Amino acid sequence: MADHSPAFLALVNGAKSRIRKVGAAELPTLLQQNPAIRLIDTREESEYAAGHVRGAEWIGKGVIERDIEAKHPNKATPLYLYCGGGFRSALAADALQQMGYTDVVSVDGGWRELKNLLPTE
Repeated sequence: MADHSPAFLALVNGAKSRIRKVGAAELPTLLQQNPAIRLIDTREESEYAAGHVRGAEWIGKGVIERDIEAKHPNKATPLYLYCGGGFRSALAADALQQMGYTDVVSVDGGWRELKNLLPTE
């Protein structure tokens, strides 16, 4: 994992203090219990193309605020976001909450852990 700057880490930590998080290890059970969950991969499109959780939808961190309402107009839809490790997904979750989404969760551990826990494509 790349070293992150102090300002970026402060931004992420602020977002994490305002959002709901689940550990990657919890996700398989949550997905089984609630088929309404929409799993969204917020990594770069090239990262998604190289491998992602089966059934995950790509809406990258760079475009999620612009595109989310067209793809998921119901702001109560459970949206579970993941990235490489949980930083970008936390920032995206914070933004979606500010846009009125009420059931947004960031997956801590992200792709690095999920690829060993769930089927991938």
